[in-house]
Amino acid sequence: MKNIISFLALGALLSAPAIAQQLVIKGSDTLGAKLVPLLAEGYRAKVPSISFEIAAEGSSTGIAAVIDGTAQIGMSSRAAKPTEVSSGSAKGVTLNPIIVAYDGIGILVNANNPIKNLRKRHIEQIFTGDITDWSAVGGKPGPISIYTRNTASGTYSDFKALAMKRRDYAQSSQKMAGNEQIASEVAGNPNGIGYVGLAYIDTPGTTVVSIDGNLPDKDSVQAKKYPYARPTFYYTNGEPEGVAADFVEYTLSAEGQKVVGEIGFVPVN
Repeated sequence: MKNIISFLALGALLSAPAIAQQLVIKGSDTLGAKLVPLLAEGYRAKVPSISFEIAAEGSSTGIAAVIDGTAQIGMSSRAAKPTEVSSGSAKGVTLNPIIVAYDGIGILVNANNPIKNLRKRHIEQIFTGDITDWSAVGGKPGPISIYTRNTASGTYSDFKALAMKRRDYAQSSQKMAGNEQIASEVAGNPNGIGYVGLAYIDTPGTTVVSIDGNLPDKDSVQAKKYPYARPTFYYTNGEPEGVAADFVEYTLSAEGQKVVGEIGFVPVN
């Protein structure tokens, strides 16, 4: 009788549907608006029982979510700050960075703007407010309208470090929630200029300008010729485990990195 009950229980276990699991991923808009949702779609094709919660609200929010335990993976377009590392340590959290793609911060102007190339010093001067009119850099006279990411964005911080010698943005600059918003504003403003990740540089109505003759593309980013190249990260609490580890592995697999390249980022391999 006991054997019969055991076999019945085993049969019920084997026939039961897989237990649904949820993977919560928060952070960078650069990664979270396009790339990670597509990776999630590919992963779900292999593991239908998984569900995803993806919130793309800025790198700072992703790292904070890993520290407070509300996300298994934090997306970030910048390295964690020392203050974030120490804040995590105080709560018993070890921030573990995993490079998942390389990116280049492209400079967009309106498609009707005749400017095709800018010097690095021009970019610093424009975004800090030292230059306020397009005529100062060889363009048509007109006030420059600057669009940037908001302060929660890793791109906001990275651009200050890479392009502005960590100087403050011009007071007239307008802060946007994401890459798509910046591209949209530049497309609609003949005097607009802004920056976006590689996945957003082909937005209709805009033109990506070269910097000292170098355009943001796979070759220039890999060769480190493009001055605003950077890695992008997943952050986890220590080594990832369970479904988080599986998703990281999928992201870094040949299939996942193919998606990385198709979206416009540069694969890590």
